[in-house]
Amino acid sequence: MKVLDLIIFFSYMIGVVLFGSSFYRKNKSSAAFTLGNSAIPGWVVTMSIFATFVSSISFLALPGSAYQSNWNAFVFSLSIPVASIMAVKFFVPLYRKANSPSAYAYLESRFGPWARIYASSCYLLTQVMRMGTILLLLALPVNAMFGWNIVVIIVVTGLVVMVYSLLGGIQAVVWTDAIQGIIMITGAIICLIYIMFSMPEGPAQVFEIANEHNKFSLGSTSLSLTESTLWVVLIYGIFINLQNYGIDQNYVQRYMASKSDREAKRSALLGGLLYIPVSLIFFLIGTALFSYYTAVPDALPAEYADSSMSDKVFPYFIVNNLPAGFTGLLIASIFAAGMSTISTSVNSSSTVILTDYYQRFVKKDINDRTSMKVLYSSSLVFSILGIIIGVIMINVKSILEAWWILASVFSGGMLGLFLLGAFVKTVNVKGAIIGVIVGLFAILWLSLSPMIFTEEPLIKFASPFHGYLTIVIGTMLIFFIGFLATIWNKKDQATA
Repeated sequence: MKVLDLIIFFSYMIGVVLFGSSFYRKNKSSAAFTLGNSAIPGWVVTMSIFATFVSSISFLALPGSAYQSNWNAFVFSLSIPVASIMAVKFFVPLYRKANSPSAYAYLESRFGPWARIYASSCYLLTQVMRMGTILLLLALPVNAMFGWNIVVIIVVTGLVVMVYSLLGGIQAVVWTDAIQGIIMITGAIICLIYIMFSMPEGPAQVFEIANEHNKFSLGSTSLSLTESTLWVVLIYGIFINLQNYGIDQNYVQRYMASKSDREAKRSALLGGLLYIPVSLIFFLIGTALFSYYTAVPDALPAEYADSSMSDKVFPYFIVNNLPAGFTGLLIASIFAAGMSTISTSVNSSSTVILTDYYQRFVKKDINDRTSMKVLYSSSLVFSILGIIIGVIMINVKSILEAWWILASVFSGGMLGLFLLGAFVKTVNVKGAIIGVIVGLFAILWLSLSPMIFTEEPLIKFASPFHGYLTIVIGTMLIFFIGFLATIWNKKDQATA
């Protein structure tokens, strides 16, 4: 590493902490900590939604996926417009009307307290896993840069993000998100251009080699439900993005932090759509890296030929190929992507603890001093939990695939419950409860049976479905069982 790279990287880290912490003066109440007093500019909210989408999972795992296989995972990005439009038409107006910092107060109004607890607990589990995954991905390039212990990097990074998230609240989170989003896009574009022009025969060689190896394929178009086909990823993307926009506290909190309904809708739409071209850049980077190391095979150490090392190829290129200054900028970009998402998870999780648990089940009317103590302490706890999960996941083979499967499992099919409440006017609560129970058993079977039933004759009891379909099947079971129970209940009442 050159001195210039070190200066750029550490200047970024120090700058983000100081800038985020500077909002401490404006962060003296729970309303300021959780919603920024609903006075945050629209463009900042837009960039914050975008930056929440684009974590280090995108910055490192998407190029790693494209390098290892093809553009199958890009189909996930193509599903975003469906969720964005739904957000503008249904989700944003619904939450702005409910006027609560929590995404899950709405579920209580439709089904009762159990629904609020169920959905919020699923959300908290998902955020802990997400923080751990991102901290691990942030540690990879720094480990390549300095040779520092990955565990130490995860711990230090987690603590750094915790400091400004805790001190600055949602205002620190969204403003640093906006800046980090700009840095991240700039870094990705610069890196792609540099790789393209590093090809021995020029940029066109990237596409020639990639075409020869079918690297631009979006995946098989077969109707198989056991493989990561185009259709499986598309369906998964629609469901997970509907969940993001419809019931994820990270997004709902930003709807509520916007100055007006119009700005909230615009931010929801543009923040999501911006992810599509940016994710395209990440896939191009992964494909360009494949072409580069195919054209110049001696430039990549032999151990990186193993498929389990695909997530580490991009960090290796950044550290060993980019000129002085650019390496520091790219590492800063990766940290910008990851830190923005982690800080969002920390702030939103602490908001859920305050609104959905403490104020709901411990003491409803509390002063701001007590509220801030709850927010600070829960921010600390979730930061530590994220660090622990990051350390546990160090030996995971494919971080992107692991995260997608974990997101499906811990989401618990709560999207089905939300859709049931949002689109079925009169819901039978008992039917909804039965639907959730059946959905949870299905999710457990879908996710655990392939790991338990691995040998004959028990292998026939393992789920035949791809792991991405966990959230799809769980959501549909909850929705349709609750819906059918409602219809059945109406028939019984009519007969009586």
